Amino acid sequence: MIRDRWVGARDPEAFARSIGVNLTGRVRFYGISRWMFGSEPWLITLGDNVYITAGVQFVTHDGGTLILRKEHPDLEWTAPIVVGDDVYIGIRSIILPGVTIGNRCVIGAGSVVARDIPDNTVAAGVPARPIRSTDDYLERLQAKSLRVGHLPAQAKAEAIKKIYGVTVP
Repeated sequence: MIRDRWVGARDPEAFARSIGVNLTGRVRFYGISRWMFGSEPWLITLGDNVYITAGVQFVTHDGGTLILRKEHPDLEWTAPIVVGDDVYIGIRSIILPGVTIGNRCVIGAGSVVARDIPDNTVAAGVPARPIRSTDDYLERLQAKSLRVGHLPAQAKAEAIKKIYGVTVP
């Protein structure tokens, strides 16, 4: 477990691959652990330019089957999860079995994704539902952008402090 934390912090992509997650391109993890991928990490496929934030959980099976197995010993519901390219998954979201998230999607913080999300969609809520297209989302963001996203981290922080009049000793 300590080794997992060290490897995950040092090279999150390599760690995800080492436990069986299928990465088809560059994935950026903001907090990673073995447990975020559940018991079948090899059923999870993540596309290119994917951002996975802290506390996201991928659940590839339905544990509720356990209480019914005394009557139906062979009962099992396990299914793959597929995340397309250019996807952002907000903090503490849960992705349930059998879900496909399309390309160019944003999943809002705290969402529970129980159904497929089509390409070019912003989805949020419990359960997650499409709320707008990614193009509409971009248009809204451009209208209120601070225009500092291109700056290196420290310069961006200084620019944002200046915009909001924040002084830190």
